Amino acid sequence: MTVQLTHVKAPEGVAPGTGYSHVVWGTGRFVAISGQCAFDEDGKVVGEGDPAAQARQVFENLRRCLAAAGATFDDVVKLTYFVTDVAHLPAVRAARDEVIDAGRLPASSAVQVAALFRPELLVEIEAFALVGEEGQPVV
Repeated sequence: MTVQLTHVKAPEGVAPGTGYSHVVWGTGRFVAISGQCAFDEDGKVVGEGDPAAQARQVFENLRRCLAAAGATFDDVVKLTYFVTDVAHLPAVRAARDEVIDAGRLPASSAVQVAALFRPELLVEIEAFALVGEEGQPVV
């Protein structure tokens, strides 16, 4: 089964968003990736106090989690950002733009939270993806 994803940046009557698609749909196998934080493979925090370094590590962790499901960032249909300060969003978007095609941006939500589960963490991101059966491309 080939997965076909459709991205709608702005449905009729809805103002276009900056840096995301309002609607993404498709068919395939659903993959949910738990919120990822800036931990290296040994469980140590990467980039304490640095939202850009943390965001890059989070996207690397997401990449590894997606790969475990046979998916890539091309398959992501939804990202949810949890940040301790909305001022971190430009750094998060810059890290996202390094791994996701700007022409196929997923739907997304950003939420400022009072804190994450450890005080040195600034960013957590969860992802949803749709993938075809192994070896089948996303179009």
